[in-house]
Amino acid sequence: MNIAIVGAAGSCGRQLTAQLLDRHLLPPSARLQLVGHQGGRSADELWGLRADLEDAFVDDAPAIEVVLEPSAVDADLVVMLAGVTIATDPNASVDRVALGHANRQMFVEYADALAARPGLPPVVIVQSNPVELGVQVFAERLGRQRVLGAGAWSDTLRLRAEIAAELGVRRPQVQASMLGQHGDNVVPIWSQIKVRGVDPVEVDALVQRARSGRTLADFPQEVSVQKTRMLDLVRGGQVHDAYALVQSLSPDLRAVVKPFFTHFTAGRTTEMATAHAVAEIVAALVSGEQKVLPSQVALDGEWLNLHGVVAVPVILASDGWENVNRLELAADEVEALIRAVDAIAAANAAIT
Repeated sequence: MNIAIVGAAGSCGRQLTAQLLDRHLLPPSARLQLVGHQGGRSADELWGLRADLEDAFVDDAPAIEVVLEPSAVDADLVVMLAGVTIATDPNASVDRVALGHANRQMFVEYADALAARPGLPPVVIVQSNPVELGVQVFAERLGRQRVLGAGAWSDTLRLRAEIAAELGVRRPQVQASMLGQHGDNVVPIWSQIKVRGVDPVEVDALVQRARSGRTLADFPQEVSVQKTRMLDLVRGGQVHDAYALVQSLSPDLRAVVKPFFTHFTAGRTTEMATAHAVAEIVAALVSGEQKVLPSQVALDGEWLNLHGVVAVPVILASDGWENVNRLELAADEVEALIRAVDAIAAANAAIT
C-alpha cells in the first residue's frame, strides 16, 4: 500500500512519518509521499525531512518522495494532517467554525484532485480539523466508505488511558469508546465499558463515581467550563495548578480537557498522541485486519437512523469501512449521539 501524508512537514506529520517507518508498515517496494504546499515553507523543509528519514531508516525504508501539488498525490491511502490549527497562544480563542472556514478550501482542493485521478479513489484518513468537515468534503467526492476521521480514535485512546489510570491497569485491557463529535459534543459511552482482569463490580463502582450527579446532556457544558478554568490558570502562569485541575477531573472530562492543556503548554500541539492514533488506523488498514474502531464517517441511516457525519464504531476494511458495529447504547447515550449529529451538521452548514 502506497501512502501519502498531506502536511508531512508539520509537527503531527513528522511524528506520523517517523512512526510509520519505525513500525515497518511499508516494505521497500512501497512509496511514501511527503506532501507539502508549493511556495510555502514546507516546500523546502520536506527535502530535509526526506534526507533525514532516509538516513534514519536506510536499511528497509520505502521509496520516499516529495510532492508539492494536490494533483501529484498518487497513493492508495492518503492521510490529511495539513491546514490551520488552533493557535498555541492560550489567549487566542478556539473557534471551530473559523477553523473550518480556514481549512475548507484545502479539503476541497485535495478531494477534487483525488477524485479526478483514474481508477478507484484512495482511502482517506482525516485528522485535520474540523475533522467532521473534512470527512464530509472527502466523502461527497470519493464515496462515504472510503473516508475515515481519526479524531474519535484519538479521543477513545485518551478515555481508555484515563480509565486504566483509575484502575491501575494497562490501556489495552480497557474497552471503551468516545463517539459523537471531535469537540465539545463528544459522547463517552459509559454503558459499554469493560476491563479485562478487573472485577466488573469494581468497574461498575468507577462508573458510578464518575457519573454521580452528572448527565450526558450537560457534558458539553462541563467540557466548556473546565477548559475555560484550565486555560485561565495557564494564562496566569499557573501551569502546575492547571495540570492539577485537569488531574482532578473525572476520566471522561480529563480525556477531553487534557489535550488542550498539552496543546497550550507543550509548545506545539498534541503531535505524539495524534500521530500514534493515526498510525494505529493505518496499521489496521495496511494489514487488512478486520477491526472495530470509533471513527468519524458519513452515515446514511446505517445505525440508529443517523444521517450525516458523526463518530461511531465502524468495522474497518482494506478499502475503508464496511459497516457499523451496532452497540446496544443506553437511552441517554443515544440522545447525546443525536445531539452531536445535529451540532456537527449545524457547524458544517455554517462553514459551507
